[in-house]
Amino acid sequence: MTNSRLYIPQGSTATAPYALDIDPERAGWTHSSLRIVELDAGGTHLFTTGDSEWIVLPLSGAATVRIEDKTLELLGREDVFSGVTDFAYAPRDAQVQIASGAGGRFALAGAKCERRLPARYGPAPEVPVEDRGSGTCARQVRNFASADAFDCDKLIAVEVITPGGNWSSYPPHKHDEHRPGVETELEEIYYFEIEGPNGFGYQRVFPSREGGTDVLAEVRTGDAVLVPDGWHGPSIAQPGHAMYYLNVMAGPGEDREWRICFHPEHTEGYR
Repeated sequence: MTNSRLYIPQGSTATAPYALDIDPERAGWTHSSLRIVELDAGGTHLFTTGDSEWIVLPLSGAATVRIEDKTLELLGREDVFSGVTDFAYAPRDAQVQIASGAGGRFALAGAKCERRLPARYGPAPEVPVEDRGSGTCARQVRNFASADAFDCDKLIAVEVITPGGNWSSYPPHKHDEHRPGVETELEEIYYFEIEGPNGFGYQRVFPSREGGTDVLAEVRTGDAVLVPDGWHGPSIAQPGHAMYYLNVMAGPGEDREWRICFHPEHTEGYR
């Protein structure tokens, strides 16, 4: 049931210097983007933000991020399973350089936007960490750029750690309609990493409307799944292998909000 357009296997969108390169044109939507850049020791990467705002998020390693005349030192982390990281925010219409003395891997989460906000540093200790769910649906959510934790114009981004054998993104939920106060329209990217060798997980997206998105994908480190619409969840981690995913969201609404609707048949006791 894997949709070849919405399931993005590792390397399938690689365009030097990016190991993953998803922009609105590639995704077939209007706002959300994600790139993964891998730097060797002493490596640098220079890019222009254009009409989008971006967050530079270390997946592994540290970096110096220069955004025009501002220099931000990112301490980073060993890997995504070792804890929360600091990050850098780059506004639209700016030039950004990422330099890493020891090398590393860095996610660039982006969204087309209108306002030009100031470049800023996001300290790791200020990232809200939420334990969500219980039992086999327990997971950790790192709300580093959630709508109520860090100011952006359009971009919303969080990290989730799902213990091996657990389900997350559950109950299935959606955010594909503009219903003020109830639901916001947001395009979403899931980017996955699995702890340990040969680990895998599963991601489900199913239709919320006639002809809507329908995906069941086995995911491994470096894979991504696009969610233009539909009920998404569960995200299932293989027993013995924790699963990480980075969620990148943005949409056309005037207000930057994360309002979701849970599937009415799967909500009992799991919110």
